Amino acid sequence: MAGIYLHIPFCKTRCIYCDFYSTTRSELKTRYVRALCSELEMRKEYLKGERVETIYFGGGTPSQLEEGDFRQLFETIQKCYGVESCREITLEANPDDLSKEYLQMLSTLPFNRLSMGIQTFDDATLKLLKRRHDARTAIEAVDRCRQAGFSNISIDLIYGLPGETKERWENDLRQAIDLNVEHISAYHLIYEEDTPIYKMLKQHQVSEVDEDSSLEFFTLLIERLQKAGFEHYEISNFCRPGKYSRHNTSYWQGISYLGCGPSAHSFDGMTREWNVSSIDLYIKDIEENRRAFEIEHLDQVTRYNEFIITTIRTVWGTPIEKLKQTFGNELWEYCRKMAAPYLENGKLEEHDGALRLTREGIFISDSIMSDLLWVD
Repeated sequence: MAGIYLHIPFCKTRCIYCDFYSTTRSELKTRYVRALCSELEMRKEYLKGERVETIYFGGGTPSQLEEGDFRQLFETIQKCYGVESCREITLEANPDDLSKEYLQMLSTLPFNRLSMGIQTFDDATLKLLKRRHDARTAIEAVDRCRQAGFSNISIDLIYGLPGETKERWENDLRQAIDLNVEHISAYHLIYEEDTPIYKMLKQHQVSEVDEDSSLEFFTLLIERLQKAGFEHYEISNFCRPGKYSRHNTSYWQGISYLGCGPSAHSFDGMTREWNVSSIDLYIKDIEENRRAFEIEHLDQVTRYNEFIITTIRTVWGTPIEKLKQTFGNELWEYCRKMAAPYLENGKLEEHDGALRLTREGIFISDSIMSDLLWVD
């Protein structure tokens, strides 16, 4: 099985915290969609005939595309890869794009999952972040998704935002739970270099939350969502039973995926490659029947380190037998030695043949991952 990721880089406006590749040049949409279809055709052998089980339209803002754009892309995917085995086809969307008419259009396409970037329900903070919606728009958008027949909805939240308080974060969690969605992703704000919010931080226009507050917010996140019936299946991700993100989980399980579009990454188990982060160069090269990309051939140690980082972060943990079979006894013995102190102090456990973070271990997951990695 395999996955396909399509990067849709268009945004009406840029959010001040985002460092994903995006552009506001909507006049390029028609040429871009044509180029994206060409790349899908150009690379149809990349997945080596593996059945495609998940497709993910990410961005940018994929909900900036129109019906004709989606139909072109789905026709190309059907022709080159087939969609018969697809179990999950996700569209990332902004709440303000999801009008009744737009959702009716989406419901005629193969999408069966929507992922909505809400971030917070605090209107003043949404305005600061340059988000185009307010809290009411987000809540109403979820209701419209239900009315349009979508039964698998995910929302994104960000905590540790400027001026964050316990009360404000608790309100965000309460509102998110009240929406009764199937999936919630929640990420701590990172001040990425070259973003407007990073510049604001350096100019003392905003300030980072302190470490104790970050820990309190993360604790509240876990407690409130688990109490509401969500499963904490990955460090930043929570779902109703069985409603985990199949596409993202394939990344954490080392399953092959094809990424198309500028800056998109692909992985086939032994190599990782990524396209140029420029829509102009991307379109120009594809139109000239070539592709600007870089490739990394992954040696055994790099693959072991990635295996640890991606698997240990999930509720399923790092499968011991697979680690032994894939990487050999020496790396397994090293992993076991480095894991021993955490097994003794209750931060790691062996469960169903896997090394797994305990509730206490989740709070120091970065340190545990770092210690399990092989460092020359």
